[in-house]
Amino acid sequence: MSAESTASAFEGERKRLTGVAYRMLGRWSEAEDAVQDAYLRWQAADHGAIRTPAAWLTTTVVRLCIDRMRRAKAAREIYVGPWLPEPVLTPEGGERRDEDAESFAHDLSMGLMLVLERLGPEERAAFILREAFDSSYGDIAAALGKNETAVRQLVSRARERVKAERPRFRVAPGAHEKLLTQLLSAVQTQDTNALANLLTKDATFISDAGGKRSAALRVVSGAEEIAKLVIHITSSGGVPREIRQIDVNGAAGVWIIDHRGFDNVLQIESDGAHITGIYVSRNPDKLAHLKLN
Repeated sequence: MSAESTASAFEGERKRLTGVAYRMLGRWSEAEDAVQDAYLRWQAADHGAIRTPAAWLTTTVVRLCIDRMRRAKAAREIYVGPWLPEPVLTPEGGERRDEDAESFAHDLSMGLMLVLERLGPEERAAFILREAFDSSYGDIAAALGKNETAVRQLVSRARERVKAERPRFRVAPGAHEKLLTQLLSAVQTQDTNALANLLTKDATFISDAGGKRSAALRVVSGAEEIAKLVIHITSSGGVPREIRQIDVNGAAGVWIIDHRGFDNVLQIESDGAHITGIYVSRNPDKLAHLKLN
């Protein structure tokens, strides 16, 4: 295989490999780094001995990601406040299919990403490869260095945990965008009561600033408290400078530049009638790759 064909073969798999890595690591920037590490190994490999390049590359990326996840464990333990995955723009990460409520194949929502964070590295890899990329149990077994029986158990256990921790709602077309528009209106007018009325009583709010911006240091529940927090965080003492709707993690989200000039990416989840969860990413390290400015 020539150098040109070797590079071409890898580039044909790059998007898929980055999708695998992002779902495993929760950070787009780290996912790109892991895929680039895989490219260096691909260049140095004996291509004549590789029968299925796609499977070889998947195995390499998965193992690199598992190593990164294990090294990152200590850093997560001292992280300031709640940790959210990096938001990813839809053109980068793919789209979620809301009409198929039972499918996780195109679901990049923050809610699912958080559930995946609670799975062990191998359990997470097995679930992602099977559910999102339709990999065979044999290929997953090869990637993880396990037998197929063990892999089936990993996938089954992960599937049950995900379904138990992430209720699925069939949301009518346009319902998500309508709720988001109403939320934006409440933020722009700083109407706490209007915002609270959009939320379920047991809604949750998670903000991630990594200690670099002001944010709630715990997961917050309750419509009234959440409404006050959203208005406070997004305004920082004044009306937001700019608000723009963006497609993020497979659904409509919002980019807000607050009164102080700080970036915020806000995402919601809903049951179709009310907002059940709000996620606000404020850590500048996790927003730099979006290049929104």
